Amino acid sequence: MLNDLRIINKIRGGDIKAFESLFRHYYSPLCLYAVSITGRQEIAEEIVQDLFYIFWKDREKIRLLHSLKSYLYGAVRNKALQYCEHMEVRNRHREAILNEKAESPASHTPQDLMEYKELEEVVKRTLKQLPERRLRIFKMHRDEGMKYAEIATTLSLSIKTVEAEMTKALQTLRKEVEIYTQTQ
Repeated sequence: MLNDLRIINKIRGGDIKAFESLFRHYYSPLCLYAVSITGRQEIAEEIVQDLFYIFWKDREKIRLLHSLKSYLYGAVRNKALQYCEHMEVRNRHREAILNEKAESPASHTPQDLMEYKELEEVVKRTLKQLPERRLRIFKMHRDEGMKYAEIATTLSLSIKTVEAEMTKALQTLRKEVEIYTQTQ
């Protein structure tokens, strides 16, 4: 516990080397722990990365009641369980909507099918207008299910560049879909 307090005090003081050492020591084990709860590697990595980001950002406010290890594992457990609860609620909501549509004979009217095809065309047209690299990144992530890190490695880009390109692609799609829905 004394060593933990020393490390925390260094980090609170802005010692980036102490933080990097803490990150390197705990990152992989925390990811494995998060995967054991969420069942998804990319989600586990996001949870742990987010934890360390918040840890650094709020370093001056952190108060340890137990060991640093307990603090980090507890935080990862809580975030992973929140993610699982969120996914469970989302899945129940999706199932309720699908069941409602399946029970409703009016859900597949010619009008609905026409609107769906029009919306599909809007999406296809918008994707064709994206810059080549952005479209490639979008397809690698959405169609091939690749993680940002895998895309970054494949295309020799930074993860931040991949994230930025995906954000821009999704913003463009969102804007075009909103324009379409407002004209309907």
